[in-house]
Amino acid sequence: MKNFKKGFTLIEILVVIGIIAILAAIVIIAINPAKQFAQARNTQREANVNAILNAIGQRTADNKGIFDGTFTISGTTYTCGVLPTTATAITANVPSTATPGDLGCLVPTYIPAMPTEPSGISASQYTVQVLTTGRTQVCAPQAAAETTIPDTATICVTR
Repeated sequence: MKNFKKGFTLIEILVVIGIIAILAAIVIIAINPAKQFAQARNTQREANVNAILNAIGQRTADNKGIFDGTFTISGTTYTCGVLPTTATAITANVPSTATPGDLGCLVPTYIPAMPTEPSGISASQYTVQVLTTGRTQVCAPQAAAETTIPDTATICVTR
């Protein structure tokens, strides 16, 4: 009667480890976390651009089609300046300085806080302008800097 030892040989274990390593590498390449994070940041930028445009639209609707002007809510006076005709970086000074690009008058009445760039850049990095057609355009130029997504471009929404 022979004694058979149960278990795996070293070669069998190494082959299984090799197969698992190859499958893990394929999954990591397919998922590409850097691209996923870049797409998530661009999605956040799109949402931020839409939120800013909605706030501008609400302010314009409340003011009978004109963005600039002064309004008072709960004893606090807000002053909105004229929207710029060239792409100007958005600032959110509260109280607003009423300079072109300063949308601080929208906070907190029309938008709880001015959105910030999801990549962590300290400046807002969003731009606003009124086009020659009279429509307002808000852009997120940092979207074009996402090098892990092929053919990325600046995100702009016009209303």
